[in-house]
Amino acid sequence: MCLIVFAWRPTHRQPLIVAANRDEFYARPTQPLTEWLDAPGVYAGRDLEAGGTWLGVGNHGRFAALTNIRDPNHPLGRRSRGELVSRFLTGEQPTEEYLAEVAGRAGEYGGFNLLLGTADSLFYLSAVNAQPQRLEAGVYGLSNAGLDTPWPKLLKAKAALLAELGDPQPSALLGLLRDPEIAPVAELPDTGVGLTTESLLSSVFIASPTYGTRASSALIVNADGSRHFTEHSFGPYGGQLGAVELKV
Repeated sequence: MCLIVFAWRPTHRQPLIVAANRDEFYARPTQPLTEWLDAPGVYAGRDLEAGGTWLGVGNHGRFAALTNIRDPNHPLGRRSRGELVSRFLTGEQPTEEYLAEVAGRAGEYGGFNLLLGTADSLFYLSAVNAQPQRLEAGVYGLSNAGLDTPWPKLLKAKAALLAELGDPQPSALLGLLRDPEIAPVAELPDTGVGLTTESLLSSVFIASPTYGTRASSALIVNADGSRHFTEHSFGPYGGQLGAVELKV
C-alpha cells in the first residue's frame, strides 16, 4: 500500500473514512477483497505470495493498514510486512499491547508505516522510531514516508478527501484515487530511487507495464459499527480488472 488518506473523527456518525491505493508489481499474485475463509469476520485482499494483507477490517471494529517506507538503504526484513496487518485483524490482542509487541521487533521487517485501531482509538507506528502514536481527530495522509510528509500526491489526495467529507460516497473516494497526474520535477522528493522512478511514483494513481496501482480501496465506517468497503483492482497500464463492494 503506497497511499492512504483518511479522516478519523471518533464522535462523528462516520468515524473513519479511508481512501487508499496499493501499489505493487502486477506479477505478484493477489486475491481481491473478500471475507477470509480461514478467519471469518476478516475482510481484506490478500497477498498470495506471503499470505498477509495491506488493508482490511476484522471483528470487534478492528481496522489496519500498511505502507512501505521508500528507502533503498533500509535493510530488507526477514519477515513479510503484510503479516503486521493480518495478525492484528485475525487476533484478539488489545491494540496497545499489540503495538508494543510490534515496536519491540520492528527490525524484523523492512521499513513500514502501520495504522491500526478499533472503534475507540486509532494509532500510527513507524518503523523509523518504533514509537506508537495515538491519533487525535483529524484528516491525515500516509505514503512511503512518515505520517503527513507533504509529498505532492499526498497533499492532492488529502485535499480531495476533505472536499468529500460532507457526504462521502465510495464512488467519489475511488475517483480521487484515479488521479494520474505526474508531479512537477521541482516538487519531487528525493528518496534515492532516481528521477525517472520518482516521477513515475509521484502520481496518486500509478500505471506502467510492470508496476502500478493494483487496488484502490474506499472504506466508510459508521458509528453503529457497520462498514461499507469497496475495492477496484487493476492490471498493467492501469486497466481495471474487477470491483468488489461489501457492506459488513
